[in-house]
Amino acid sequence: MEFPKLNFSRTYDFKFRKDKDKFFIYDLPRKSWIILTPEEWVRQHWIHYFLENKGKNTSSLIIEKKIELLGLTKRIDLLVTEKTHPITLVECKAPHIKLNEKSFEQIARYNIQIGAKEIILSNGLQHIFARWDGIEYHFSPFIE
Repeated sequence: MEFPKLNFSRTYDFKFRKDKDKFFIYDLPRKSWIILTPEEWVRQHWIHYFLENKGKNTSSLIIEKKIELLGLTKRIDLLVTEKTHPITLVECKAPHIKLNEKSFEQIARYNIQIGAKEIILSNGLQHIFARWDGIEYHFSPFIE
């Protein structure tokens, strides 16, 4: 199992398991073993980032929630809440996927439904951070 080192200032203590030819990673909020894909590798870093760096608890993290957007069912990667209010929406891409305007538009469309104040688009190597002021997004460097 070889996944790249991601662009986070800390390393996190993950639990891994192998079953036949598949690798699994333990997901703390879902309390279950999840197949370890490149996108999941990025999502798990963000989960641990919010738990360990930002002092969030597992109940404030919503993972893979289904939403309906223009009659289609979509699934968000990670939503951080505070007293059930959406705060930060995170869209995770695999490390080999380049972040571009199209992927930012995807998370911005999802956020129309969610209404988070902040969005993060990340492939684990690059992070795009934007705040929503009710009219437009304001981009700034992501600072851990």
